[in-house]
Amino acid sequence: MSIAANGQEADDITRNLAHTSEQIAQLAQEYQRDAGSVRLLAVSKTKPVSALVAAYEAGQRAFGENYVQEAVEKRQALAHLADIEWHFIGPIQSNKSRLIAENMDWVHSVDREKIARRLSEQRPDDLPPLNVCIQVNISGEDSKAGVTLEQLDDMVTLIVSLPNLRLRGLMAIPAPQDSHESQCAVYQPLAQAFAALASNDHHVDTLSIGMSGDLPAAIASGSTMVRVGTAIFGARDYSLKQ
Repeated sequence: MSIAANGQEADDITRNLAHTSEQIAQLAQEYQRDAGSVRLLAVSKTKPVSALVAAYEAGQRAFGENYVQEAVEKRQALAHLADIEWHFIGPIQSNKSRLIAENMDWVHSVDREKIARRLSEQRPDDLPPLNVCIQVNISGEDSKAGVTLEQLDDMVTLIVSLPNLRLRGLMAIPAPQDSHESQCAVYQPLAQAFAALASNDHHVDTLSIGMSGDLPAAIASGSTMVRVGTAIFGARDYSLKQ
């Protein structure tokens, strides 16, 4: 893997990161959110290591990956950058849970008891508990992963009982909507569930919602972490998918 970004690549990513961060800050102010209350997760799936290095040198520290083997290879290539925070945001296959438990700092897509238990059991003893978000299916789509809001309490109870997991919050990927108002309406029940959860558990501080297409609605709805990829790194090359 190439480590260093070329000059144009680095300049583009630096500029894109600055623009995205400014957009997030402006939206936070518009919706009367505290400055800095919305973190940017740079979604780096299918992008080369050189792109991550360019983003790192521009100040980005949290990176989101969807494909397990790709994430592990990138982490190994950038092991000398100890303060990178690795987030797994994709679907979790049972046979890949050990790699996730051993290599990731966060997992946003926990939605099954079996996966939660495996992640806890497979987390190495010399690492801190794995930060996890429960994925919630807020649009009721059969094709989407996630627990329903009705199943959320049971999943919360399970995760807080597992010794090597730390529940940090909720994540969702809603179905596309045709207006800001409808986007906010879809997010409202999730935001209410998150607020109730956070009021009962001081570790719960993360509402992982919002991508390029719905940043205003997500931030208006209380997102604390938005997941942005193309606007930072450019179009993805899915030939690199693993």
